[in-house]
Amino acid sequence: MGQPASSRPFHRPRPGAALYCGKVSLEALARRFGTPLYVYSADQIVERLALFQAAFAGREHLVCYAVKANSALAILKLLAGRGAGFDIVSGGELERVLAAAPEAAGRVVFSGVGKTPAEIDLALEAGILAFNVESESELDLLAERAQKLKRRARFALRVNPDVFADTHPYISTGLREHKFGIDIRQAPKIYRNAAHSRWLEPYGVSVHIGSQIRSADPFGSAMERVSKLVAQLVREGVRLQAVDAGGGLGIDYHAAGFDAVPKVAEYAAAVESALAGFKGRLLIEPGRFVVAQAGALLTRVLYVKRNGNKTFVITDAAMNDLIRPALYQAHHEIAPVRLRAGKPRPVDVVGPVCESGDFFARDRSLAPVDPGDLLALLDAGAYGMAQSSNYNTRPRAAEVLVEGAQARLIRRRETIADLLAPESI
Repeated sequence: MGQPASSRPFHRPRPGAALYCGKVSLEALARRFGTPLYVYSADQIVERLALFQAAFAGREHLVCYAVKANSALAILKLLAGRGAGFDIVSGGELERVLAAAPEAAGRVVFSGVGKTPAEIDLALEAGILAFNVESESELDLLAERAQKLKRRARFALRVNPDVFADTHPYISTGLREHKFGIDIRQAPKIYRNAAHSRWLEPYGVSVHIGSQIRSADPFGSAMERVSKLVAQLVREGVRLQAVDAGGGLGIDYHAAGFDAVPKVAEYAAAVESALAGFKGRLLIEPGRFVVAQAGALLTRVLYVKRNGNKTFVITDAAMNDLIRPALYQAHHEIAPVRLRAGKPRPVDVVGPVCESGDFFARDRSLAPVDPGDLLALLDAGAYGMAQSSNYNTRPRAAEVLVEGAQARLIRRRETIADLLAPESI
């Protein structure tokens, strides 16, 4: 395999050398495929999945990769081939799973607060594992569509445990004031009523408290509340087969030496401790942790511009390619692909989009760069390409998957013709 799961796969094979992804030169990839370019390590993605599978090997479990983190067909196929399931939040994501790995339909859980009748029908007809239901009205609709299609629907209520997770407010989801989930106190009544339905099967209980959570404690707290709910339901005659612990385990976007192995072990210990009395199946939904550090956005410097005391490094990638810094004030390490001599200096790394929010870093200490140099924006494998857009009529980047010493194009660069094709005058 490539670089170990505990570190980034982007490295310099010797001091002063240019950056590589595993055994493949980023300079060679830029010459071959152009920039901006997303580069992913297949080896690390597989290794991160295996960490979770090994951590929960002592019980029946299914790792349902969160498709929203990175929905590239090649990555979905890669994960499906290693036994992963999938957590989806739209009919479009289900279509992606079915296109990449139709045999994995029975390993899909469908989350999200706004499922449409057409999306529910698609999932029922595909034979997915379960629906993570987020409201009583959704459960009513699920029963109606299941009856119409004559297909019994397995479901888990996504309960809101009212657990605080220390993360960005835009990606915190476990408190009562958030739009997600059902008040955990209301869940027993809903399960009891659903148990009498011919078309609904109470399969499990689901929880998801947020994203980019770097402590195991909130996960343990949420699972303790879920465990009490499951025990209460057993006493009331409702026996669930599965607990879905959700996703949200975060990475350290700042640290080059981030070690994934103890983080997964700590997370697994917290979940297992809280669920010690539950003997059923455990589902988990990691996304970012599996793919974020496996990816980088490769971009070329267009200009270096000085305005008074400010220096701007202007690149051919922009906020439409990677919106996380503008949207979440997110940090991404930025590495010159080939190092130049000279003292690092504070610069703003920005794109060409006509917005002041089009930046990747502000006042970041960066080694000297010149126009034509390549930069790698690291840890961009999650919520990078998945959140990209065509703002300013910019074609989206190409994507490359590196496995061992081989690199292959898994998404070609868009053309202006692609952008104009759906429109009429």
